[in-house]
Amino acid sequence: MPVRRMDINRIPFIGAFAFCSERIALFPKNVHLHPDESGILGVPVVNTLVSKSPLLGILLAGNSNAIVCSDLFSLDNEEEIERNGVKICYIPGRLTSFGNLVLANDYGAVVSPEFPSKTVRLIEESLGVKAVKSTIAGRPYVGSLGVATNKGALLHPDVTEDEAKVVEEALGVPVDVGTACGGVSLLGICVIANSRGAIAGSTTTGPELGRIESSLGLIE
Repeated sequence: MPVRRMDINRIPFIGAFAFCSERIALFPKNVHLHPDESGILGVPVVNTLVSKSPLLGILLAGNSNAIVCSDLFSLDNEEEIERNGVKICYIPGRLTSFGNLVLANDYGAVVSPEFPSKTVRLIEESLGVKAVKSTIAGRPYVGSLGVATNKGALLHPDVTEDEAKVVEEALGVPVDVGTACGGVSLLGICVIANSRGAIAGSTTTGPELGRIESSLGLIE
């Protein structure tokens, strides 16, 4: 199964601490993956911090083209990240938790309606895709409420039909609903994934793993 369970310092919310795209995976500096954990994602792993914070998944968003981050922060090991073909783009504005507010893949992005239009344009330019403002389950923190790859997206169970259609059209992939970490609806803080594999929090149940695998197109 191309899905593994993992925790970071006994905390199951791996999506709060790590970032993954089709080109790179980022983990905090004090986290060292076992070969089966790093191999499941099939991309280079770089250890970094965001202005000394390990909350990479909350503060960063992106796709294969770039990683976006508030210009109030800075990333360690920038050169190593960019050597893997991923740009780091610092974006001004009062909203700083890009991982919570952006859900993206290589085909598009769904962003919080709280972003001003100028910021949305900067996100589009950075990631090289069109961005659409939307809520998920009536909430603006769309990056926390879903996980997306180039094969599929898994969203909060309370997403409306209209919201799901917006996400599906924006990202160009089928969408499904589910939970992780034993019933947690905030998929973005529970799971990291790309089209090769996924890592979910250690408390994720068997049925939840199965839904993650099928929804993200990871069934072999």
